[in-house]
Amino acid sequence: MSVQRYIFSIDDLPRARGESHELSFQGGSPDTFAELLQQSLREPSLWQRWRSMQADPDAVDPALGANDPAATVEAHQSDVHVTVHVRTSLPHAIIQHRMTLLIGKHWTLRDVSAG
Repeated sequence: MSVQRYIFSIDDLPRARGESHELSFQGGSPDTFAELLQQSLREPSLWQRWRSMQADPDAVDPALGANDPAATVEAHQSDVHVTVHVRTSLPHAIIQHRMTLLIGKHWTLRDVSAG
């Protein structure tokens, strides 16, 4: 898959949390969030922890565990809003899943373009 550039906005990053405390972003700076999201896209540990928490881990589609060792994430704050730039070959569905694990549905996709 070709590299895509995704732009997301997060309205209130310090309060944004995923549903599972064990997997959720625990607050902090935009840089901290960017590092955590980048790690979750580059290697499968977050996905593996989530998968092990499912009622039937073997039934989980292994395609959701894909990673991109070259993924990059940058986050910048403006007032209380954070803009997140993701550059990756992963499909949107995987980025959406990882972001939702980390910060729930507290984000909005703003743009997608060729990377």
